[in-house]
Amino acid sequence: MSPPLVLILPGLGGSGPEHWQTRWEDLHQRHVRLGQRDWDHPDREDWLSTLGAAIEAAGEPVVLVAHSLGCALVAHAARCPFAARIAAALLVAPADVDSPAHTPAETRGFAPMPMTPLPFPATVVASEDDPYVTLGRARAFAAAWGTAFVDAGPRGHLNAASGLGDWPDGRRHLAALLARASLLVR
Repeated sequence: MSPPLVLILPGLGGSGPEHWQTRWEDLHQRHVRLGQRDWDHPDREDWLSTLGAAIEAAGEPVVLVAHSLGCALVAHAARCPFAARIAAALLVAPADVDSPAHTPAETRGFAPMPMTPLPFPATVVASEDDPYVTLGRARAFAAAWGTAFVDAGPRGHLNAASGLGDWPDGRRHLAALLARASLLVR
């Protein structure tokens, strides 16, 4: 059994070269970034269409590793027919798209955040001092989605500015998720 195909789903603006998502993509052959037409002006239907096409083209179940607005994308994708091909999802630093106080106007097209159980195993990882979501709101997402929850401590938005490097803790969270989902861990 080969390792699962992991689709990397960045948020608003994409993930730059120092972001752990980019590092994971560089380190692991079966970690592939999902490209979007416009990272700075996200359109929910466009992003969902791109994700659905990538999942269908994969020809195998996929694992999603989402950051920030990418987490909202996964929550919306869970209601699409292609969700049946999602094996698991690691949802890191979910952006509170419902809160103008926490997220920019460009994310509002992803509101309201779906608050229904995800049809696949998932883990939400959130920071105590993320400027884009309160820890309580991140916990509420995890509870509504029926996912595991990890408090990452005070680490900001869990992005390049957090100084995570290739984020070994995140790799452990992914490995634990894959083990729960009975997928090969590498």
